Amino acid sequence: MDEKFAALGEAMPRLLDGILVTVQLTVLGGLAAFALSVALGLAATHPSKAARIPARIVIEFFRGTSLVVQLFWLFYVLPLLGMDLHPLLVGVIGLGLNYGAYGAEVVRGSINSVSTGQWEATTALSMGAAQRMYRVIFPQAWALMIPSLNNLLIHLMKGTAIVSFITIADFTYHLDQLKRVTDTVFAYGVVGLLSYFVIALVLTFLMNTLERRAKRKLGQGITVKSILSPAPTVGSPAGGAI
Repeated sequence: MDEKFAALGEAMPRLLDGILVTVQLTVLGGLAAFALSVALGLAATHPSKAARIPARIVIEFFRGTSLVVQLFWLFYVLPLLGMDLHPLLVGVIGLGLNYGAYGAEVVRGSINSVSTGQWEATTALSMGAAQRMYRVIFPQAWALMIPSLNNLLIHLMKGTAIVSFITIADFTYHLDQLKRVTDTVFAYGVVGLLSYFVIALVLTFLMNTLERRAKRKLGQGITVKSILSPAPTVGSPAGGAI
């Protein structure tokens, strides 16, 4: 066991570099996926077929094909067409496209979950389509979609392990190098398991913070300050955008 921890100490600088690459892929891929999710989700709820049908095609295509195949195509096929991209950029684009397609369904479902009364109220106030979505509908849908987006972000973080096959030395790649001088159980079952768990825990904390903030803006939930106060508020006021 001492030899394994000694090998871990020697490999630690490389493992930290790999964690940094994994975090970069997670953050940049998550941002790309979120942007695509919102764009496709809004288009999928648009009344016009000209916007809705292309969005559905893109969503189903990237949901229905493997992330491995998409990364392979971006990394090995695009250069044959004259588009030679950096491996890290390929990983970000691949993760963004794949998980963005899944996230689009979360956005679409959350928008459709906003109560009919809210839609009717915006019509009564003579709001335009853009103003209605920006001022009323999307803020409420945002609070609804965060838990599901959190799950997708965790899946995306774990999906970054796939990028090692396109020459990116991420955390999983360095774990594989550690396995060769220790064993599979120690490298993946101890070091890898605990490291990915900590990253997932941090991401979950950040997303839960976003969810609490979104609900407070809608007049829902309780604040951290009220929880820590001598007489914490148990209930939460019912509220909405309108």
